[in-house]
Amino acid sequence: QVQLVESGGGLVETGGSLTLSCAASGRTFIRDAMGWFRQATGKEREFVATIDWGGSTTRYTESVKGRFTISRDNAKNTLYLQMNSLKPEDTAVYYCAARNSIWTSDLRSQYDYWGQGTQVTVSS
Repeated sequence: QVQLVESGGGLVETGGSLTLSCAASGRTFIRDAMGWFRQATGKEREFVATIDWGGSTTRYTESVKGRFTISRDNAKNTLYLQMNSLKPEDTAVYYCAARNSIWTSDLRSQYDYWGQGTQVTVSS
């Protein structure tokens, strides 16, 4: 059974930092591109960042560029999202996802596996 389990969410003040982790199990994701998405209350789930299978190519949504960093450790089957300079508008449930392709994607429909999400709340 394939599982993606996020952790690291929580409550942080504006300007603070958090690091999210996503542990994968049930199959190896070494040749899968992976991504982070987020969903604020009452809004659609949106793309945040994506990384290719080897970790050499990354892409970000404009609003997080320069503040968030996506990375992966294939030996540990783990995906990370380092979030700095957090803003109240970053408040959302954050989901990790994996797709059966080595290439990055910012489209939710192109991901095959999803975690259950972790809540990030940024207070003003």
